Amino acid sequence: MDKKRVSQIKEQFDLIIHSDEAANIEFWHARELMPLLGYERWENFDKAISRAIESCETSGIKVSDHFREVTKMVSLGSGAQRPVKDYMLTRYACYLIAQNGDPKKEEIAFAQSYFAVQTRKQELIEERIALIERTEARGRLRESEKRLSQNIYERGVDDAGFGRIRSKGDCALFGGYTTQEMKNRLGAKDTRPLADFLPTLTIAAKNLATEMTNYNVEEKDLQGEHAITGEHVQNNLSVREMLGNRGIKPEDLPPAEDIKKLERRVKSQEKKLAAQSGKLPENRL
Repeated sequence: MDKKRVSQIKEQFDLIIHSDEAANIEFWHARELMPLLGYERWENFDKAISRAIESCETSGIKVSDHFREVTKMVSLGSGAQRPVKDYMLTRYACYLIAQNGDPKKEEIAFAQSYFAVQTRKQELIEERIALIERTEARGRLRESEKRLSQNIYERGVDDAGFGRIRSKGDCALFGGYTTQEMKNRLGAKDTRPLADFLPTLTIAAKNLATEMTNYNVEEKDLQGEHAITGEHVQNNLSVREMLGNRGIKPEDLPPAEDIKKLERRVKSQEKKLAAQSGKLPENRL
């Protein structure tokens, strides 16, 4: 997500912040938050809130400190008013709701970052969004490689063969550098997957090549290590050529921070979030 888009979405989220000076807390109303998270129907959003409440309970955190059901009066076309269900939500509650959404939607990816950081500084939100994008890309690569492993096993290739196929694919993508040589270039431990130290762009490139291999292995019913290796190498070469046309050499991109360290840091931040979000005031209509 580019900076301009982050700025636009941030402005919309900032406009619906409420505060209680006596309780020293910021809070949000669910019906105002709903459209910003991409929900059109209250019934669907109410279900997302219920899932978030379950997550809060599972974590052993008092739900009423962060979720408060309230009644709002809305105007009808006739000029009359009727009561509707709403919620007051702390920052932590909003975060849990975003966590139950689809991170592929930019509104959800933004919200996960916006509510996770205790300051609304845009650069910190952007940093968190970039982390989400990288972890999501890593997860997609993990799934596509798992599918490739299953595909080739069904076609007479064992685990050692899968390792050789993947290694030759890396060599094609990285301009002749082997997986081990790339680990050395990036300062990655021998025992760790190379992808845990790659930037998002390179992870996405590896995933695209792997998905192409999966598709053609299935469509053409390729059999045996030799045929599948040729397919995977060619797909990595094609992805490399595409990047090269844009002046990008995957082997020259700088390493990214160990994704496991980032995940641990995120988990630590999440544990503190509930306490840092404050508690809703006891009685509010």
